[in-house]
Parts: sequence; structure tokens; C-alpha cells
Amino acid sequence: MTFEALTQHLLFALGLALLSAAVVRLMIRWPILDIPNGRSAHAVATPRGGGVGVVVAFLVGVLALYGLADFARLAERQFLGVILAALAIAGVALVDDLRNLSARLRLLAQLGAALVAVGTGITLSRLALPYVGVVELGWIGALVTVFWIVGCTNAVNFMDGLDGLVGGTLLIACVALAVIAQGEGGRFIYVAALILAAGFAGFLPFNLHPARIFMGDVGSQFAGFMLAVLAVAAARFDFTQLSFLIVPLLLFGLLFDAGFTLLRRGWMGDRVGAPHRTHLYQMAQRSGLGVGQVAAVHWGFALFQAGLAGLFLHLASFAKPLVVLPALAVQCGWLWFVARRVRRAGLSWRD
Repeated sequence: MTFEALTQHLLFALGLALLSAAVVRLMIRWPILDIPNGRSAHAVATPRGGGVGVVVAFLVGVLALYGLADFARLAERQFLGVILAALAIAGVALVDDLRNLSARLRLLAQLGAALVAVGTGITLSRLALPYVGVVELGWIGALVTVFWIVGCTNAVNFMDGLDGLVGGTLLIACVALAVIAQGEGGRFIYVAALILAAGFAGFLPFNLHPARIFMGDVGSQFAGFMLAVLAVAAARFDFTQLSFLIVPLLLFGLLFDAGFTLLRRGWMGDRVGAPHRTHLYQMAQRSGLGVGQVAAVHWGFALFQAGLAGLFLHLASFAKPLVVLPALAVQCGWLWFVARRVRRAGLSWRD
């Protein structure tokens, strides 16, 4: 990419960030209030729905590029359907922010959007497994893709419970993904990640502790869905489709916390779908760490994971899956640290 092109792209992203910020300010003035309850980390009623700024910036950015830039007239036309599905998820989530829809309806919307993605060709078709080689997934690939998209969408949503944590993490992840996609020639992934990063850059200043507005389901579900789809699209960077691991690696801190909490609650006999405040990030904050400190730790995870994703690109195929191990080791260390603080504070994991 030439310096002139890079400058144009950065100016375009800056404009979208300002648009996102303007929409977020409007959402603060027309508040959808999040009233504190026993599970909340905030003490006063705070507007939510700030993710509308991210969604609007993304929609305007994609439409502008599609209409004005030749490289954005995508050969992968199926992505247009995926974008519409993502916007549909955002619409349902916004209604949920307003009226608290049932978990079943939210899940049906996510499943429907995931099926749209798979139906338009966004699916894993093969995967290289250690000591096995390249395995053609066939129809199982579609099931794995749907499971991944729904799981990632909900994991990002579940983790959005502390000022700045998810917004900052997603900003770092999207910037890293845009850089990687540019180097690998993934045009749509580059465009989508850059626009998402711009949207979060406009939103994040209003979400830093003490937050003036929360992202809401409209932002977290939209972002989780789009990044899940981009993970599958990134699998095309190589024949073995190991590049699918890039986005899960960038989001590893969020996915580990959500996955560990789900498994732990199931093991302990708790209702895994019931509201709670026992995610690792919540337990860390309840044990005495400041909100800003916990968010900063997760930003550190995101930066470390971005470095691992860059390393991933230069490893031999047999070694690529192993790049997950350092990220896993860091998360296990964080789990040990939080568990120690929880024990010292006399907190219960079943609250």
C-alpha cells in the first residue's frame, strides 16, 4: 500500500470515528437507561445503546466504499448478505436493549444470521489437524461454523459488563486484524476491520470509567457476529484454513473467560443461562481491583495476542496451532491470580 493510499484510508477511518462519536453523544441525550441491580458493576443509572454508533459508522463506511471505491466492489458478493444479517442482529439487539427480549428470541436471531452466513458460502471446508493433516470437513464444517458464529457472538456479549473492557479489546483486535488482512490481501476483511476499529475508536472515550454510556447488546452482538464471520473469511488466507485461528487468537482473553465461566457453572450445577456476576473479570473487580485496572489488563491481553497473531503468519503450518499455547498460559496465570484474590476476599463463585 502506498503512503498516499494509507493516508486516505486513515482519514476515512477518522471521519467514521467522528461519526460514531456523534451518534454516541445522541444516544447519551436520548438515553436507554441501564438501572443498577445486584449484578451490576455501576452504581447509578447509565445510558446504554452506545453500540449504535459503531453500527451506524460501519453501515455508512461500507455503503460509501461500495459506492465510491472499486476495490470495495467485492468479488465475494456473499458478504453483502452477511452484512444485512449482522444489521438484523443489531436491530433485534437494539429492541432487546429497549424491551428486554427473551433469551430464546435472541438465540433464534443469532442462529438465523449464522445460517445466512453459511448459506452464502461463509463456512469452514477443511482444517489441518496436528499429526493428522488436512481434513475435509464436509457438512460438519457448516455445523462448526454455525456453532462458532453463535458462540463468538454470545461470548463478546457476555463479556461486556465493565467500563471500557470490551470496547478497548475490540478496538485493538480490529486494528490488528486490519493490519494482518492488508498484508495477506484480504480486501473485505481489511475494510470491515478498519471500519469496525473506527467505530470503536469513536465509542470508547465515552465508555471509559466512569462510563457515560454502555455499548449495549446492539454493539456487542453486532461486533461479535462480524468478527466471527471475519474469522471464517480469514481461513482463506491459506489452503489448510489454519488462518481461521487468527481472530480467535485476537479475542482469546474474552473467549477464555466466557468459556471457562460456562464450563465452571455447568460443572458446579448452576444454570448456565441464568444471570450472574461470576465471570473472571467480575470476580477480579469484586475482589478489589479497580474497574480501570481490570479493563487495562484485558487491553494488555489483546496487545499480547495481537503480537502472537503476527507471529502466527511466519510459522510453519505444523507449528501454527501451537501459537495458542502462550495465550492459554497467560489466561491460566490470570485465572490463578483472580482465584487467589477471590479466596482472600472470601467471595463465592456461586453468587
